[in-house]
Amino acid sequence: MATGANFVLGLDLGTTSVKVCVVDIQSRKVVAKQSKDTQAGEGAEQDVSKIISAVHNCIGRIPRDLLKNVTSIGVCGQMHGVLLWNRETAWNTSTTNDRFELGKGQITSLYTWQDSRCTLEFLSEIPKPDSHLRIASGYGCATLLWKLKHEPEELSLYSCAGTIQDFLVAMLCDLDSPVMSIQNAASWGYFSTQENTWNLDILKSVDFPIHLLPKVVDPGSVAGTLSKAWYGIPRGTEVLTALGDMQCSVLSTLVSETACTAVLNISTSAQLSFPMPADFTPPNTQSSIEYFPYFDDRYLAVAASLNGGNVMAAFIRMLQSWMQDLGFGVPQSLIWDKMLTLVKHANSAEQSMTIIPTLFGERHLSAVPAAEVFNINSGNISLGNVAKALFEGLITNLHNMMSTTLLEQYGVTQLVGTGSALSRNQPLQQQVAAQYKNIPFKTVQEGDASYGAALATLAPMSPN
Repeated sequence: MATGANFVLGLDLGTTSVKVCVVDIQSRKVVAKQSKDTQAGEGAEQDVSKIISAVHNCIGRIPRDLLKNVTSIGVCGQMHGVLLWNRETAWNTSTTNDRFELGKGQITSLYTWQDSRCTLEFLSEIPKPDSHLRIASGYGCATLLWKLKHEPEELSLYSCAGTIQDFLVAMLCDLDSPVMSIQNAASWGYFSTQENTWNLDILKSVDFPIHLLPKVVDPGSVAGTLSKAWYGIPRGTEVLTALGDMQCSVLSTLVSETACTAVLNISTSAQLSFPMPADFTPPNTQSSIEYFPYFDDRYLAVAASLNGGNVMAAFIRMLQSWMQDLGFGVPQSLIWDKMLTLVKHANSAEQSMTIIPTLFGERHLSAVPAAEVFNINSGNISLGNVAKALFEGLITNLHNMMSTTLLEQYGVTQLVGTGSALSRNQPLQQQVAAQYKNIPFKTVQEGDASYGAALATLAPMSPN
């Protein structure tokens, strides 16, 4: 199959898993793909070595007759997070095997987008960014500012900082210092997308370690070349600067769509987004909708909810814990299957319960993260009814952030759903169709970010 063919490789370093795919350049079809849960930890901190190990595991299971014909590599990953490292000790360039090995020098954990150490009080004390995008806990610059105040000695130990995807690119290319795409820089905070620069004067005013800020380049820029052969991929293969997983997920979903489409992705969190017109300039007023850099100098309008599959997973863990307290060991998969069956038979006439599922808060809400339940009565406390109210609440929360009216205002005529927490959950899909009832809705399987990262190595990049 690989004879005479050329391919591109796409990698996505997600919150819970790594995904890798090989795409035929001519047909733009996926010819091989692999994925692996990282088991790197949940929440605020993740083990970088486990994420890199998952990358190698996936690449190692791709046929070498494909990899030897890879001509470029696209990388994306979970946005907002940050890790710190020293170039001299972060990885070992002298290994003779197929792997890029981490060095013996210390690398920090990946402080993820789920990090909550920056309290509302702390965020109110730090300078206001010169940007249309807000600063929030879990954003790279906010995390570094927190460390500057509480753990300054740790910052002094390191020479480089970046997202996990920036780190992977730096390691693959053996870069002395990381480069970062506008997409990831915007997700860190304190970055002006109009000027394409960090807010250096603002950050210097609080003695922020400016040397840790990566050089920022446009999406699609080449970061470097593969410093050695990698599972058959030739040394010298171009590696693009890492991108945001949200942008790549949208790109991969829209590639086969001709209608003006909004993309709903529900995985660990949830995002509803659509590309803005080419001449759009983001406003400085902040709301539940943010405008993140996309491709070709365009923006995505995004309702980025912190509450998605993670809320459903927390509900399942609660049920499992209750069962264990009663002396019964029940696997989560069985609870999921039974719950989804019961939801389908829930009595709509009794469905008066309302769940506000903001268990992890929302960035646009100045309130302590909390979920609420209203209108509990003896007729609606069955598992099916409660689960149905939870699913309805998750979509209602998104609809409150980005309404049908707004989508119609910008000419959106189709809603496409993707993401693991949505594609396997028919009752949740039904809630989407019910609440966005004026816009046709469908789900697709191919909308994963690794495919988008691969497509981003090809032109043109911005469908719709």
